[in-house]
Amino acid sequence: MATRGINQLQKLRIRYCEVGGSSAAVRDYLRNSPHLLEFAQNNPHINIIVKPRNGHHPYVQGEYVTGQSKQICVRSATEKRIVDVMDMLRNTSGRKIVRLGGLAVRGDCPSVQGVWTPMLNLGESKFDITIKEG
Repeated sequence: MATRGINQLQKLRIRYCEVGGSSAAVRDYLRNSPHLLEFAQNNPHINIIVKPRNGHHPYVQGEYVTGQSKQICVRSATEKRIVDVMDMLRNTSGRKIVRLGGLAVRGDCPSVQGVWTPMLNLGESKFDITIKEG
């Protein structure tokens, strides 16, 4: 994602285990998939670092211009999941998510329906409905 024309993702690290079963999909992705080369050619501003890290689960980590980093585990993931994670890291800004405001929904008028209370038991009440014309 570009903010004011500057791409935010600087580095993309792919770490995996050379023998672990949870890294099998990542190893297959690195050996057989043309997506990584296409990703690197389409995004020359991103440094892609691929390193083995034996004895640990695989992850993809993005480092951003702001100094922030995001790390996403891809343990036993499919190739599509790895591609989606790389695209998601490329398309985010790296900033922390900040909650705006207080309550989710605010209004100036109180509810017309009133406040629900557990003492309100309408299940046993009978209502007379009549249609008046005119």
